Amino acid sequence: MSETQSQARAQAPRPGGAGRRRKSRRATPATVTGRERLSPEMIRLSFDCPGIRGAELPFADHYVKLLFVPEGAGYSWPFDLAEVRETRPRTEQPVMRTYTLRKIDTDNGAFDIDFVVHGADGVAGPWAERAEIGEVIPFAGPGGTWAPRPGAARQVFVGDESALPAVAAGVGNLSDEDVADVFLEVSGQDAHVALPVRESVRVHWVHRGDATPGTRLVEAVRAAGADAGEDCEWFVHGVAEMVREMRRFLFVDAGVPRGRVSISGYWRLGMVEDEWQASKREFTAAAEAAEAAGVPGNR
Repeated sequence: MSETQSQARAQAPRPGGAGRRRKSRRATPATVTGRERLSPEMIRLSFDCPGIRGAELPFADHYVKLLFVPEGAGYSWPFDLAEVRETRPRTEQPVMRTYTLRKIDTDNGAFDIDFVVHGADGVAGPWAERAEIGEVIPFAGPGGTWAPRPGAARQVFVGDESALPAVAAGVGNLSDEDVADVFLEVSGQDAHVALPVRESVRVHWVHRGDATPGTRLVEAVRAAGADAGEDCEWFVHGVAEMVREMRRFLFVDAGVPRGRVSISGYWRLGMVEDEWQASKREFTAAAEAAEAAGVPGNR
């Protein structure tokens, strides 16, 4: 998930699912055990985390909120997250950045996280670039609410780099009989990463180039079409502006039932995660009002 694109990870509750878990007030440590360059823009870090051993993590979109202590705050790990939040000014509280877990192993207490990195921009991306084996990072969570619905005639995954780990996890949860289309927008050919192999899964890479993030992704999905009568489950996540257009396409133009769509903005253009989280409710309310008025999406 891309922190350097000012992404925000806030998964809406899944209709008919198990619902959102209570937010943890406890920080759990994870130790870096390995690193792998997946593409010029993505690094995978592997972690050892005894705190998740034996945990029930049944969803495809499990995520954690990594906690970065601000420079000069005067404390370091280990710390009591609840106490820090209650006693420290906001400027000294840990900066949270949200990331999807990959390859979770609750028997051994291990997971991977894929980081999109763009030089020195952001907090988590630069940390991932320089993180060394043995380094410890605390996090809050894990949370999660979504998994592919068994028996659906087709699954459609739509996302950008920020959603790529969740999409990959979702594809990995499919059976060999499940049919799916995956639409992923990345910067270009060299940003492709390996996805779980399924013969019945069609992957459509969309190259962004110099276009505004999300615009070419929406164009590709619109060109493929949507059938309101099809037994199809949708997973649509990424930049908020793309999500807004996809909501209009699916709910207004195509008439897809809302109960078949998991859709949420992970980040918004020009905003860091805290800013997006603070404005997300208003943004979503405006999108819902436009849909209720029957305003079509941009074509």
